Amino acid sequence: MSASIASRPSPNFDARPKDMPVDMLVLHYTGMQTPEAALDRLCDAAAKVSAHYLIDEEGTVYALVEEDRRAWHAGVSFWRGATDINARSIGIELVNPGHEFGYREFPPPQMAALKELAVKILDRHPIPARNVVGHADVAPARKTDPGELFDWAGLAAAGIGLWPDGDVSDGDPAEVPAMLSDYGYDVTDAAAAITAFQRHFHPESLDGSADAETAGRLRALLERCGT
Repeated sequence: MSASIASRPSPNFDARPKDMPVDMLVLHYTGMQTPEAALDRLCDAAAKVSAHYLIDEEGTVYALVEEDRRAWHAGVSFWRGATDINARSIGIELVNPGHEFGYREFPPPQMAALKELAVKILDRHPIPARNVVGHADVAPARKTDPGELFDWAGLAAAGIGLWPDGDVSDGDPAEVPAMLSDYGYDVTDAAAAITAFQRHFHPESLDGSADAETAGRLRALLERCGT
């Protein structure tokens, strides 16, 4: 069954730069106590924040900003040399209280709706798998969402994003900062970048240390990207 889409227009957007491709998909959690509070904030002109879509825990999709417009969701961010992430991305907010208000798993109806929506977005825009990221990936010193409970592996299995499948051999921890930079992260704060990577690709370890397994998973991803 297709997810239902409700229109809830937000005033918080502007024009994308001319000829700028949409080549990123950025996933967030709302980090607020209720879905209504999140929707109200994303549609409040005074808040100056928005996303293209919000998906609640029952799987209802709210369309907030048209995809050809720049929503204001990423803030100060960086990925693969780009700094105006809003200009080149689609942003999706997932209702979840977040780490401040009782972080929990993302329920199956919500994930199913996300997969259905994301597949359609990827059909409409030239977004490489490497550029399907979380807010923490593009702002590792500021953000933690969608966090370590998000099912990135399941998303990759549906053809959305990457995951280091199969047997991954250990790597050299000393190479982790350079490999993170090669993959796309801002490594100005290396520990924050490592933790963001671990939230996404190695959620069993969130200590920000460059261990051999983290290095191995990172190397496997770079090999999949041909780097």
